Amino acid sequence: MAHTIFVTGGARSGKSVFSEKKALEFGNRLGYLATAQSLDAEMTDRIERHRTRRGPEWQTIEEPIQLSQAVENTEGKYDAILVDCVTLWLTNLLFAFEDTGNVETRIREEVGRLTTTLQRMSTPVILVSNEVGMGIVPEHHLSRLFRDIAGAANQSLAAAADDVYMVLSGIPLKIK
Repeated sequence: MAHTIFVTGGARSGKSVFSEKKALEFGNRLGYLATAQSLDAEMTDRIERHRTRRGPEWQTIEEPIQLSQAVENTEGKYDAILVDCVTLWLTNLLFAFEDTGNVETRIREEVGRLTTTLQRMSTPVILVSNEVGMGIVPEHHLSRLFRDIAGAANQSLAAAADDVYMVLSGIPLKIK
């Protein structure tokens, strides 16, 4: 039976550290499905800090676009899978689909595919995602579009999850 945990909160709130600890509760064969792309020196450094923090229990799988397929490919190979993070995956999709004219529809379909995949999984999956809708309304169209897409995706994934946590200042609050 599928067990999905959705973890959200602001940037640098402690979501990843909490999620890594949560994954360890399932065992020590852990898959870390990374959606980040190392496109500049700062991101390369950030990715390396994340890797260094994790121990030898973790095997990293990098997949910036085909997240549903990557999650499905991990079935039965690990005690738990941590997807970090949904927000970067959505960013990758936004840029991949931005010239198609139907970016919101295509991303909604990808989120639907991920939700369906999660329901079929027997391996527990922990999803990390930023809550981006708690600030001011962004000035730029692309930023507003991203906020709307991320908000809709978070709602869908949280609704499909068995447990939902919000991390504020390093403190996890179970909300579902």
